[in-house]
Amino acid sequence: MTATTPSDPTALPLEQKVRLLSGQDFWSTPAVAEAGLSSVVLTDGPHGVRRQQGEFDQIGLLESVPATCFPPAVAVGSSWDPEVAERIGAAVGVEARAIGVPVVLGPGVNIKRSPLCGRNFEYYSEDPLLAGVLGAAHVRGQQGEGVGASVKHFAANNQETQRMQVSADVDERTLREVYLPAFERVVTESRPATVMCAYNKVNGVYASQHRWLLTEVLREEWGFRGAVVSDWGAVDDRVAALEAGLDLQMPGDSGAGNALVVEAVRAGVLDEAVVDRSVRRVAALAGLVAEPTAGFDVEAHHALARELAAGCAVLLKNDGGTLPLTAGTRITVVGEFARTPRFQGGGSSHVNATRVDDALTALQGAVEVTFAPGFTLDGSGDAAALREEAVAAARGAEVTVVFAGLAEADESEGFDRTTLDLPAGQVDLIRAVAAVSLRTVVVLSSGSVVSLEGWHDDVDAVLAGFLLGQAGGGALADLLTGAVDPSGRLAETIPLRLQDTPSYLTFPGEQGHARYGEGVMVGYRHYETAEQPVRYPFGHGLSYTSFATTDLQVRTRGADGATATVTVTNTGERAGRHVVQVYVATAAGPVRRPARELRAFTKVSLAAGESATVAFELDRRAFAYWDVREHDWVVAPGEYSVQIGASAADVLDQRTVTLAGDDLVPELTLQSSVAEWFAHPVAGPQLLAGFVAAMPDGAAEMHEGMLQMIGSMPMRRFAADFGSAVPAAELDRLMAAARAAR
Repeated sequence: MTATTPSDPTALPLEQKVRLLSGQDFWSTPAVAEAGLSSVVLTDGPHGVRRQQGEFDQIGLLESVPATCFPPAVAVGSSWDPEVAERIGAAVGVEARAIGVPVVLGPGVNIKRSPLCGRNFEYYSEDPLLAGVLGAAHVRGQQGEGVGASVKHFAANNQETQRMQVSADVDERTLREVYLPAFERVVTESRPATVMCAYNKVNGVYASQHRWLLTEVLREEWGFRGAVVSDWGAVDDRVAALEAGLDLQMPGDSGAGNALVVEAVRAGVLDEAVVDRSVRRVAALAGLVAEPTAGFDVEAHHALARELAAGCAVLLKNDGGTLPLTAGTRITVVGEFARTPRFQGGGSSHVNATRVDDALTALQGAVEVTFAPGFTLDGSGDAAALREEAVAAARGAEVTVVFAGLAEADESEGFDRTTLDLPAGQVDLIRAVAAVSLRTVVVLSSGSVVSLEGWHDDVDAVLAGFLLGQAGGGALADLLTGAVDPSGRLAETIPLRLQDTPSYLTFPGEQGHARYGEGVMVGYRHYETAEQPVRYPFGHGLSYTSFATTDLQVRTRGADGATATVTVTNTGERAGRHVVQVYVATAAGPVRRPARELRAFTKVSLAAGESATVAFELDRRAFAYWDVREHDWVVAPGEYSVQIGASAADVLDQRTVTLAGDDLVPELTLQSSVAEWFAHPVAGPQLLAGFVAAMPDGAAEMHEGMLQMIGSMPMRRFAADFGSAVPAAELDRLMAAARAAR
C-alpha cells in the first residue's frame, strides 16, 4: 500500500522523532503538526472493527462502537475460500473508513499447533498454505478499501499459556516449513501496511527484539516495506527492539521507552539512523488517514455476513440423508445455543455486533419446531430437570436438533483449554435425546475443534458451525433446511483423543519453554505419517450433492515444477460447491517428509450435472524442503506423487512424476563426517580411490564395513588417525574442488 507524507519527518528534533515511535495512548500514534502528520488510530479486528467510543482508556476495554461481526477466522478457514476472506476484508475496510480507523489489526495467520490454544478462533488452520492464502486474501480486500492491515502474530505464537514470557523453541526447518510460510505469503503477495510481532520469545529471544525475524527474514528476504508494530505490551527492551527492527511500540508507556531511546542515541549506543529508518515507516501510516465516510449499509453487511457464514460450516456426518430438514417433519430444537448463540471469540477481537441472529428464530421462520433449552450456558439451574424436559420434547419428534458447544468462558484469548471435551451435561443431554428421538442432529458452536467421542455414534448428523459471526444463526438455519448446500471443509483435524495430538507431550511447555518437539509433523502431517486414526481428517466435509473427480493429468515443468489438471463433476441433483485439494507426497531427499502435504486447492461452484476442469501450477516450493545446511529451499531429485484428496486421509487419484531437482553439491569441511566425504559427488570418488590404494593388501575389502563404524567421525579426527591414507594437502585439494563445483 502506497502512502506519502507532506514533509520529511526525520528533520524533526530527536525527541520529536522518537515520540512518533510509540503510542500517545492505547490506540493511536501522536500527531506531529510540524511534519504534517496526523494521528493514526490502530484498532482491533480482523472479523469486525472494535473501536472504543469516546476517549480512549488506558487498558482499551471500554465499550466499542457498533460494527458488523463477520465470521471469525476459525470459520473462514473452514470455507477454504479466498473469496470469502477477501469479501470480509473489504467489508471490514468499508466499516473502518466509516468509523474513522485507518489501520485494523489482523488477520491472524498463526498455525493451530494444538487444538487447545485459547486463541484458535482467531486463526485459520493447522496448515500454512491454507492460512496464508486466506490471510493474503483478507489483506487484499481490506487494503483495497484504503485501510491498512496488520498480519499477526509474528511468529510462533501458538499458545496463550505464559504468552508474554514463554520461549517457543523451534528448529529452523520447522519454522521455515510450518510457522513462517503463511506470513511470507501475506507479506509477498498482499504487502500489508504493518506486521505485528508476537508476545512470546522465539528460541530464547523476544519476538519484539528478534533481529533475525524482524529484519533478516521479514525485510531482507521477503522485502517487507511497511511498519513493524508490537503486540500491545509486547516490548521488553525498547532500545533492543528498535535496533532489531520493531518500529512502533504500542501502546504508549508515558514516554519511558522514548526516553531510553533518546538516551541511547545521545550516548552513542544507538545510531540515530536506526531511529530515522523507523520514523519513515511509521510516518508513512499517516498517509492512510482520511476523513470518515458517510457510514455503511448495516443491513447489507448483515446479509453479507449471513451469506458468507453459510459457506463456512462443515457437515461432518449425515447418515441416511437426515439433513436437510423438510417441511412437515416434526422437529424439536434443543439447546440454549439455539436461542443464545455463541458467534465470536473472547478477548481483544470481541466486536459490538450491530445485531445478532439466533438459529431458533430463523428456523421457526422456515419449519415448525418445538423448543427446550436443555441446559444453561453458565451451568446454573436444575440440570436434571432441564434434561428431562428436553427428552420429553424429543420423544415425539422425527428429528431433534441439538445445539451444543463451548461458552465464551470455556475458551478465550489469555488462556488455553485443558480438555477437548464438551461440558459433561451437554454430552449427557445429547445421549439422552438420541435415545428417544427417531433421528438426531448435533450442531456445534466452538472456537476450535471439540471431541465427538462418547456421543458421535449415537447421532445421525453433525454440523460443525464453529463461530459464524452475528448472522450465524440465520446461516445455520439456511444449511439445516437446505436453502444453502454445505460446502465447508475442516481446516484442522478432529482427533479421537487429546493424547493423539502431535504436541500432547510438549504443549503448553514448562518452566518458560515450549519445545516444538513434533517438528514439521503438525496436524494432519503427523496423523497421516504416523498412521494415527482420527475422528475426522483435515479437509473432510460433506455436501447435499455429490462430486466425482476424474482425468487427473500431471506434467513436469522444468527441473522443479509441475502442472496438474483435473475434471470435477457434480453428479448429484442440486447445485453445490466443491473443494479440490492437491497434495504432494515424496520420500526424496535426506530429511523425513510428511506422508503428504497440501500444495494447492480451489473451490468450484457447479450446477447439477455440470463439469469443470481446473488447473494448478505447482512451483518449486510445492516440492521443496528447507535444508538446514544450505539454509535454503531445496528440491531433491526423485519421484513425487501428486494426489487429489477428498481429505488428507482420502486420496482419490494420484500421478507420479520424476523431477531432476537441484543439482546440489554440498559443502565439505574438516568437521564434515567421513560418510559425507565419501558420499560427496566430487570429492568422494577421488577420496575413496586414494584411500583404497593406501590400504594394506587384503584390507581394501574391509572399507565398507569400517565406514559403517566410523562414518559419523569428523574428517579432522579421521585424518589424524589415518594420516598416511588421507594427507592434509589432499584434503585441502578436495575441499577446494568441492567449493568450485558448488
